[in-house]
Amino acid sequence: HERLPTHPKIFLMTSWLCLMSPVVQMVERETALLKKIDINVAESEKRSGKNTVNMQETYTVYLIEIRPANAAEGGLPVGDSPWRRYSEFELLRTYLLVTYPFVVIPPLPEKRAEFVWHKLSADNLDPDFVERRRLGLENFLIRVASHSVLSKDKIFYQFLTEGWREAVLETGFQDKADSRLKSLSATLRVKNPDKSFTDLKQYSDELNSAISHLLRVRAKVADRMYGVYKVHGNYGRIFSEWSAIEKEMGDGLQSAGHHMDTHSASVDDILEEEEHYADQLKEYLFYTDALRSVCRKHELIQYELEMAVLDLASKKQQREELTTGAVRVFSLKGMSSKLFGQESPEQRESRLAALQQSIQASEDAVLDKNQECRQEFMRMSWEEVKRFKEQKDRELREALISYAIMQISMCKKVGDNMGTATCDPHHVTRTM
Repeated sequence: HERLPTHPKIFLMTSWLCLMSPVVQMVERETALLKKIDINVAESEKRSGKNTVNMQETYTVYLIEIRPANAAEGGLPVGDSPWRRYSEFELLRTYLLVTYPFVVIPPLPEKRAEFVWHKLSADNLDPDFVERRRLGLENFLIRVASHSVLSKDKIFYQFLTEGWREAVLETGFQDKADSRLKSLSATLRVKNPDKSFTDLKQYSDELNSAISHLLRVRAKVADRMYGVYKVHGNYGRIFSEWSAIEKEMGDGLQSAGHHMDTHSASVDDILEEEEHYADQLKEYLFYTDALRSVCRKHELIQYELEMAVLDLASKKQQREELTTGAVRVFSLKGMSSKLFGQESPEQRESRLAALQQSIQASEDAVLDKNQECRQEFMRMSWEEVKRFKEQKDRELREALISYAIMQISMCKKVGDNMGTATCDPHHVTRTM
């Protein structure tokens, strides 16, 4: 997929949504928000309350803390540290998706644990899962704050510092949101889909499939590893009981049992550390949906462009029929003319003038849609795709290298422990 088109650095245009215009205009003049403040999701807390249907529920909230990146320079004003629910993070991301359709919006961490080995709890209130999700939410905020466009959004800054729900709802972004059904129907009805976005969708699907397969394999390997390690725990108990019977080999058997127990217990920390690497893979698994979202938005614009072209063609045909008096296709107006007689020349001229104005408006609409679809949206979105691919290649390479190093270190540690258990002259091997 290296044939996917890339573009030189662009000057972000502002005709997509009037809401984003002042934000985009500041991109070339200001630095990203993350260079001015540090962002932390400092802690989590379990709470209870009534939900929307007045039922008691238990949920988790997360404390967001920000401070100036350089205390000597002052920085942006910082308000009280707010507590946010996961659902509020979802609302923020939905707002960003609607407001910046050309941006590959960073994903949120998983709402419920997926691709986990069977001994790991999938409960979304499990402390280990909540802690990993806290780190994922912090990573999401840092990615948004480091983005040249998203970081300048006023609603995002309010999310970090103060009451924001009323402000985000006042933007009316929900009215501008394209429903999934509308996006899906546009995908099915687009007659001439853009090949570059078709390739991007295929790239996203293949990336999703590859990461999903890798995560499934990792979960199976983790299950087997967990079983093997816990078997050593059984051996540890047997060796300890055996040491009480065999007086001459008692010390060696007791030491061997101790090493077996230590080896068995170490698997929990190992697999928990592996889970953090799995979370990095999951982030890019969820990134694939962000890529498909960009494709869906383009398909919707493409569909609107095609509809505008058809509307213009229909009006031009009406003008030709009105000018020549020939009706090419059956129409109610043509049937009315036969039943009630032809309209007067004045009426025809009036209709023709109105139709000409409508055609001019339709031509302008086609030009605007064409510019929006083929120039502005494509240039901005492909710059985003290029940035995403560079980020993905760099970060997944680093994550997989770190994972390999961890595995090597783990194997060396296991070898050293087992070597101590079997090679020490005071241990069981020498005694037996």
